Amino acid sequence: MTKKKRIELPLLDEVESIHTSMYSSDLSEINEDRYWEVPSYLSDNMVHTFRDYQNEALVHFHYSQVNSAFKHRNINHVLFNMATGSGKTDLMAGLILYLYQEHGYQNFLFLVDKRAIVQKTIDNLYNKSSDKYLFNDQIELEGERITIRKVDVFPKVQMKNTIYLKLDTVQGVSSEIYAQEENAMGEKDYSYNKVVILGDEAHHYSSATKNKEKNLEQSWEHAITTIVNARNDNKLLEFTATVDYDNKYIYEKYKDKIINFYTLDRFIVDGFSKYVYRIQSKNSDEENMMNAILLSEYRRRYALEVHQSNIKPVVMFKSQRVATSNEAEKTFINIIENLSPEAIQEFIRKQELMGIKENSHTLSMAYDYYKEQINNLPSIVMEIKREFAETRIINANDNTQSGIIEKGQYENLNSLESPSNLFRIVFAVAKLTEGWDVLNLYDIVRLSNDPKTDGSSSNTLSEAQLIGRGARYNPFKLEGKRSFKRRFERDTKDSLLLETIHYHTINEPQYLENLMKSLDEMDLPTGRDIVNPPHRVKVKSSFKKTNVWKYGKIYYNETKSVTDEYYDSLEKYGLSTKKDVYMKHIRTSQELDYKEIDERNNTGLHDVVIKFDKRYLTKIMHKNSFYHFDNLKKYIPLLHSTEEFLDMNWLNVYNRTFYARVPKTMSSEDITPNETYNLLKDYFDEVEEKIKKGFKKQRGTGRFVGYPIKDFITDYNKRKPNYDTANLISNQIVDIVKFDEDHFVYDSALINQNEQEMVNLINERVYQLMDRYSDVYLIRMDENMHRESAKSDKLKLHQFGNDVEEYRIEGFQPDFILYLKNENYTIQIFIEPKGVNLDAEQWKEDLLLYLNNNEAEIEFEDEINDVRIRGVRFYTRGDERGTINQIANIALGRDFDSLSTQFKINRLV
Repeated sequence: MTKKKRIELPLLDEVESIHTSMYSSDLSEINEDRYWEVPSYLSDNMVHTFRDYQNEALVHFHYSQVNSAFKHRNINHVLFNMATGSGKTDLMAGLILYLYQEHGYQNFLFLVDKRAIVQKTIDNLYNKSSDKYLFNDQIELEGERITIRKVDVFPKVQMKNTIYLKLDTVQGVSSEIYAQEENAMGEKDYSYNKVVILGDEAHHYSSATKNKEKNLEQSWEHAITTIVNARNDNKLLEFTATVDYDNKYIYEKYKDKIINFYTLDRFIVDGFSKYVYRIQSKNSDEENMMNAILLSEYRRRYALEVHQSNIKPVVMFKSQRVATSNEAEKTFINIIENLSPEAIQEFIRKQELMGIKENSHTLSMAYDYYKEQINNLPSIVMEIKREFAETRIINANDNTQSGIIEKGQYENLNSLESPSNLFRIVFAVAKLTEGWDVLNLYDIVRLSNDPKTDGSSSNTLSEAQLIGRGARYNPFKLEGKRSFKRRFERDTKDSLLLETIHYHTINEPQYLENLMKSLDEMDLPTGRDIVNPPHRVKVKSSFKKTNVWKYGKIYYNETKSVTDEYYDSLEKYGLSTKKDVYMKHIRTSQELDYKEIDERNNTGLHDVVIKFDKRYLTKIMHKNSFYHFDNLKKYIPLLHSTEEFLDMNWLNVYNRTFYARVPKTMSSEDITPNETYNLLKDYFDEVEEKIKKGFKKQRGTGRFVGYPIKDFITDYNKRKPNYDTANLISNQIVDIVKFDEDHFVYDSALINQNEQEMVNLINERVYQLMDRYSDVYLIRMDENMHRESAKSDKLKLHQFGNDVEEYRIEGFQPDFILYLKNENYTIQIFIEPKGVNLDAEQWKEDLLLYLNNNEAEIEFEDEINDVRIRGVRFYTRGDERGTINQIANIALGRDFDSLSTQFKINRLV
């Protein structure tokens, strides 16, 4: 697999640099250059909560519009390059509210290239009765109710508190521009009031550029440019997962317009998708159909029987031609009608003889299930006949050339997740590769009667795009709760059945080569669903001969039980209830001492009192179920009423003053009731979060226990992820690495590139450590070592001490221990390489550094020689945080001697 090159994206680099500098600095005196967070009115008015990468996209766009760096540039055309399934329509909805509220835009032209997607977008942005509607039923901004109106023509006279949406295909809008039809929008109509174009699947709109036909009149691209140029403040916001950076004309057009870059591999690594595995065989279409039926029904039954979760896994049978698909539907109906317990048993017997069981881990589980249920097969067959009946099949094929899904099928296809929608099967050609948003698609079965011709590069790219859309995560309920991120360990039964989409395909070499190439071009990580034997990681025999192995210990702190009586104040949850509360006007709140307040007064801002009464608090607590007494009591066992919660013994809101930080030109009277409500709501949201995190039955202590190395550093098994396509984010590629060096305790490890880089840096400097220490060992602490034993909970660090700002109930196991021993003392340094989710896991780094700064709080349970417990900052690619020299300063009291090796992080595309 060739290494991908770094691509230069100047606008993205610029806004990322601004974002980083703002995040790390104080607020600027220049209003437009202050640090900005996504405003609360977006979360208050939208159904979904923005994910980190969506927040980042909004922040990047905001800086491009208001930062002084762009004062003399009109950034009116940007492109959001975001992965399939990453929530581009959610982002568009947020941008509509942002541009309306912050910049006064009322007219939004939503462009797509397919009529069917127009209907989907109407459901997303306009149709309140749709399950897909993205806004709250009532949009309210600064106390004003906002109306969204769908129009064909933007009115010249704009109504107050109104957002106008024109949703159309690019073909339709282009026709209006060029034909100048009556009651349609021509070029002049886009000059009366400023307009924002939201261009979905924008890769379709650059054919003139791609083919170097920049002056081609009456092209889609030219029509869009005409609208943008109709007035200086019109804007074009494009969205696509597909940018052909290899085409020099496309690259030149967009290199200064990319405002956000979130690739499919990052989307998958971050846990927002299903895993993607292929099941490939020499089976006939009928046999592949049967396998999909058995696997799909096994998924449904497994979720219900094991997790009491009702899911409806959908199967899609995909063909290249309508005739093939229609014929396959008849075959499928016949299979279901003639299904019997004996037919299932005979089918499984033949499949196992063909070796399918050895080649597919997931199918082997399904086969075993049905064999175990032999006495229950008659009732299972009855359920299969009901679940896959002809009435539960959608035929999404269309014999016309319009590309429009058959009338009446759109609603069925777009509501497959709804409990009232009973459809389990979809037959389709390639019409659903864009715009089809379904989360409970678990199996795609490729049907073909001519694999050699159907396996062309263009066809496999279409299939890869479909697989990418199907990889969206299904937020099924687990223990009564939904999650939009994966929840199980990779390669467990749960993840394979509930968090994986399977692509059932033919085993034809040329087709598979083209398919895998298409998947790799999309950065879509996939692997073959084969039985994946674990790799055995062994402790080196040479290490077992050392005194460190025989007598050495590794130290972790104990926990102690906490009774309900312990939680007699909110201070025990990490909350201060004695100080006044100082809040930024940009959502986040914090409590500051008087010295900090005085320093902040010099920034062009000042603190004004927030005036409120009990009505605000009652409304906030009524709308948030966390503050309903029956729930609040679960977290605060000594509480007697919600009124008491607000009183002086708990939150103490009536005896404290609440301040908002605002420009010096503002006073308390300038804060609107809606702003007051939102500021207080944000404060109560933070209180909720701290109470939840602070309430736990076990609490870390400063007492460290030594665990014998020979009992806890053991051989273990671990599976290597079997992805065979896509360059995952470089620090997430896991590989088996052999270690011959004596200071590495294990003979090998499954580590990612970030971890390997750190190990290499230590290897290069280990001789410097050996000058001072007789024993130098690097120990990989893999959670797989004791996954099935009670020992795993012991080898974890837990927060301790009384001045921890953010309490977390769970401990964690740092990935490495650097063990150093000489005749005078032993040092145990915890090291945690980290490539993603740095902000979300900041508490871990805080705990590691807490060890260094609070040594006096650490005590040991046994009589030992001098032992020092230390931690270092997260190791990140290129050692950006100086972790290696922090290790040196702990171990040697100085930096390591300089080496020539340097590392640099590149953006890979």
